[in-house]
Amino acid sequence: MCLAIPAQVVAIDATGSEATVAVGGVQQQVSLALIDEVAMGDYLLIHVGYALNRIDPVAAEQTLALFAQMAALDSGAPPPTDSDHLTGEGAA
Repeated sequence: MCLAIPAQVVAIDATGSEATVAVGGVQQQVSLALIDEVAMGDYLLIHVGYALNRIDPVAAEQTLALFAQMAALDSGAPPPTDSDHLTGEGAA
């Protein structure tokens, strides 16, 4: 089973071949070789360092909120609020 996670584009390199994406306060370089026309602020589905495609911002936010809730349940911490996944707060 493969898992792709949504992450938001925070920077694009000068060549347009790589982007820096952020999720939960963590930033990572990813390849844009598999998709076209990426813009700052786009949400992308990321798998093993590659952006697979763009994802609707609402769907991305809902998915990130679910991931944060699962992490909280797994750790025994109180469930995060809707905005906690953006700051990295609330999840262990």
